[in-house]
Amino acid sequence: QVQLVESGGGLVQAGGSLRLSCAASGSNDRIYRMGWYRQGSGKQRELVATITSYGSTNYADSVKGQFNISRDNAKNTVYLQMNSLKPEDTALYYCYARHIYGMEYWGKGTLVTVSS
Repeated sequence: QVQLVESGGGLVQAGGSLRLSCAASGSNDRIYRMGWYRQGSGKQRELVATITSYGSTNYADSVKGQFNISRDNAKNTVYLQMNSLKPEDTALYYCYARHIYGMEYWGKGTLVTVSS
């Protein structure tokens, strides 16, 4: 089992920045992909960005050039640097991890609120 704990959410004004962190614990020695999804009020959960253990990244078109995902394999931690935040970025952000054998894990979410 893998446990994911997110931190770093909060309230920020439009144009501001936040950095989310997600630490993995448990049987995490074979986590291949980690990343972030988000779910706004009344919306479906959507991909934000993911990164593999080799550093290959994937971003949603809506956040390219605005968000940056990084990973510290030694700490089993993934980060999401969010810049130039907009009210439409307001959502519950979930950490995601995928084991090399296919099991998927989710964090409980951290709320990001961007005020206009």
